[in-house]
Amino acid sequence: MSGTGGTSGTEPQAGRLRIGVLGCADIAERRMLPSMLRQPLVEVTAVASRRIERARQFTERFGGAAVAGYERLLERDDVDAVYVPLPPELHVEWTLRALAAGKHVLCEKPLATRLADAEKAVSFARESGLLLMENFMFLHHSQHAEVRRLVAEGLIGEVQLFGSEFGIPLRPDAGPQGLPRRASTLPEVAAYPIRAARLFLGDGLRVAGAQVRPDSPYGPQPSGSALLVAPSGVAAQLAYGVEHGYRSGYGLWGSEGRLRLERAFSTPDELTPVLRVERGGTVTEIPLEADRHFTNIAGVFARAVLCGEDFTPHTEAILAHARLVDEVERAAASF
Repeated sequence: MSGTGGTSGTEPQAGRLRIGVLGCADIAERRMLPSMLRQPLVEVTAVASRRIERARQFTERFGGAAVAGYERLLERDDVDAVYVPLPPELHVEWTLRALAAGKHVLCEKPLATRLADAEKAVSFARESGLLLMENFMFLHHSQHAEVRRLVAEGLIGEVQLFGSEFGIPLRPDAGPQGLPRRASTLPEVAAYPIRAARLFLGDGLRVAGAQVRPDSPYGPQPSGSALLVAPSGVAAQLAYGVEHGYRSGYGLWGSEGRLRLERAFSTPDELTPVLRVERGGTVTEIPLEADRHFTNIAGVFARAVLCGEDFTPHTEAILAHARLVDEVERAAASF
């Protein structure tokens, strides 16, 4: 099959996509499953955990059947698609298993920690005619479309520089083992500013330089930065880390002013975002609309399957992001 739309395996129930959840991660409990409950195109039909008690805790709140073990969930006929919030090192394995079982996949970011694995998953999804989508929920908050519109209308003149940071504080009780062991923070944490750079500067970004901080008692390579350059010559200065005061935003500096948006990546549903604009010595704050980006992305995923949309843009986005992360990693390794 071409992988450009349609369905494979079990057919979705008319009007709603039946989703099974592989794992009971914090992001699923706090944000994604409550958001799915608000999405009329989605029905959560099963939740799997290695411990049935944990799965039952979820289904008592969010509905569906509690399942002991991920493989058993993939065998269910009442599951059209799966949401994968497992640790990043398990994403590719269970994405491939889900695709092999004929299920569409919405996978938490990063889908893969290596470019080759992302290419393998995308290739299999396309061959199977199934939707594979990476859960970059922030892209589906209306605030970013509004910022792009204002920039395109010349609010700050011609864009000269893009900057973005995503920093996560240590937990108050974090000791030397306070952070999960991972090969690098780059695929998981740096994903946000890197993806935001692509949103505003487009494809074709090249890596002019990158660095990572050496291992700390709290984990390997806990922070880093990168300098990217668009074909137009506009640069993107990016920083990320997991031992930082909280930052989650981006800014654009133009020929006639600059703007800044905070809470850009982890925006609460009820928050009214505020865009800060500096122009001609005057500072203006522009309130933007509150929005539910987790609910929105669940709808985008479901609609693509239910309406037989072209799946190609979603897999192309996965590959473009994975290639750019790979280039940043190689540049940091040679620093």
